[in-house]
Amino acid sequence: MLYYLFQFLEEQYQLPGAQLFEFLSFRSAMAIILSLAISTIYGRRIINYLRRKQIGESVRDLGLQGQTEKAGTPTMGGVIIIIATLIPVLLFAKLENIYVILLIVTTLWMGAIGFIDDYIKTFKKDKEGLKGKFKVIGQIGLGLIVGGTMYFHPQITTKEVITETRPTQNVIARAEVVDMGPEEKNTTTTIPFVKNNEFDYSKLISWINPSLAQYAWIIFIPIVIFIVTAVSNGANLTDGIDGLAAGSSAIIVLTLGLFAWVSGNIIFSDYLNIMYIPRSGEMTIFITAFAGALVGFLWYNTFPAQVFMGDTGSLTIGGIIAVLAIATRKELLIPLLCGIFLIENLSVVMQVGWFKYTKKKYGEGRRIFLMSPLHHHYQKKGKHESKIVVRFWIVGIILAILTIVTLKVR
Repeated sequence: MLYYLFQFLEEQYQLPGAQLFEFLSFRSAMAIILSLAISTIYGRRIINYLRRKQIGESVRDLGLQGQTEKAGTPTMGGVIIIIATLIPVLLFAKLENIYVILLIVTTLWMGAIGFIDDYIKTFKKDKEGLKGKFKVIGQIGLGLIVGGTMYFHPQITTKEVITETRPTQNVIARAEVVDMGPEEKNTTTTIPFVKNNEFDYSKLISWINPSLAQYAWIIFIPIVIFIVTAVSNGANLTDGIDGLAAGSSAIIVLTLGLFAWVSGNIIFSDYLNIMYIPRSGEMTIFITAFAGALVGFLWYNTFPAQVFMGDTGSLTIGGIIAVLAIATRKELLIPLLCGIFLIENLSVVMQVGWFKYTKKKYGEGRRIFLMSPLHHHYQKKGKHESKIVVRFWIVGIILAILTIVTLKVR
């Protein structure tokens, strides 16, 4: 909203300084500052309100050290993240931008599912919360919205940078941008570690008959649904000890912010030889606001946590990360970038699968890990949760760096 206000003041009155709002870097900086302020200053008031309403965590005794002391800690703290993200976005972003609209819808959609789940757990005293099938239906619904929008919306396009090899003064050939191709509607994505690294999902069906390329949505939308469901569940499973989900997610989000910024900038996308996505740079405003909200939330969520994000936060975080990766055409990097989420998910799948298999074969269920998800395995081994969290963060940073390196390693 402030963007439009200062745009008007600049056009009508040439107000000094109003033109700053035209710069993406300035609006991104303002967004992260405001989100940090909201999450840290007003986060305390929200926590006090949750405490007054006795919206506390009901903890099941799993035999983990320090677990019982967390009973009664306010939950639904994901509301802090949502508010601290949306307010700066509404103030500083171009609200007609389709990517921004998609991210706002994702935040509200997944936030609502998580809120219902936390509400049932807290007020209905049902520890299971919202039934799993209803969560999956909600995730599929969001996947349909995101996939359909990405495929059919006319403003979601890519452009090909046309270069020409010219000799320099030192008689060294160098490729220079000479023109931009037209905007194209396509389902291309980026394949990491490959030189000509663009892949079109339509090829998964057009190989049968080229005319079938127009029905690529049959392939594309289910893939989007799978990604949204997998990443949101991965974030949900990672939210098990103080600061783990918020800190790991902040690292992932900042990395995706870098991708969004360079993908929406013709100069950097050409230099790095990556896909140029018109209008995608505006996502940087949302990303900086979201990153600021996550870091601000850590002020109260680090050990010992004064508030838990609950499913209101974890499902929202996972949904946003999935949509950001899809929008920047970097979803195939998710296994690497979101490696923490992936290993947490796999540890649960492996544990449950092996237990069922051994119970059927030997009559007694056996376990691979002392407990799943993986962070609980290390807790069972006697590691303090603060040490586990920081080490997971370090692994997350390493994975983020490797993900960024894929821009040039092909």
